Amino acid sequence: MSRIGSTPIIVPPDVKVNIDNQSISVEGKLGVLQQSFDTVQILQKNNEILVSNESPSKQARSKHGLYRSLIANMVEGVSKGFTLQLELVGVGYRASSNGPLLDLSLGFSHNIILAIAPEVKVETKSERGKNPIITLTSHDKQLLGQVAAKIRSFRKPEPYKGKGIRFVGEYIRRKAGKSA
Repeated sequence: MSRIGSTPIIVPPDVKVNIDNQSISVEGKLGVLQQSFDTVQILQKNNEILVSNESPSKQARSKHGLYRSLIANMVEGVSKGFTLQLELVGVGYRASSNGPLLDLSLGFSHNIILAIAPEVKVETKSERGKNPIITLTSHDKQLLGQVAAKIRSFRKPEPYKGKGIRFVGEYIRRKAGKSA
């Protein structure tokens, strides 16, 4: 039995949950999220959501905790939202946002212009003497992680000098390099 899957999800009073046949929708002040599910049973009692297992199969047991976590992230997202910060470490690395477009200068011969999903809000902050910071905010945790991974994939942090795009507070293991 899943320890994560058996814990109840507390629903804040400003969040509405609608459970249909094989899908659940969560609506709050920040937006609406939907998720389809199978092999589990979802019940709503007062201000709690309970996820229970329908069958003893291995697939059902593996999805029990997964769907509980997805629903908990949906409830937290529509009530509070999620934020990720990326830091550009490198000489001449710059970022600027213009509405849904993010313009990145990462040392290539051209700038990278990325169209961001409308559910994700982008802010860039550049201060003199500090690394530029990209702040991503959304109510959908999965989409936010995908956008952050896409931005990071343009220039992953390398282990010798530490240059690249990293999450704020992320530790990069450094290598010694050549010994002269």
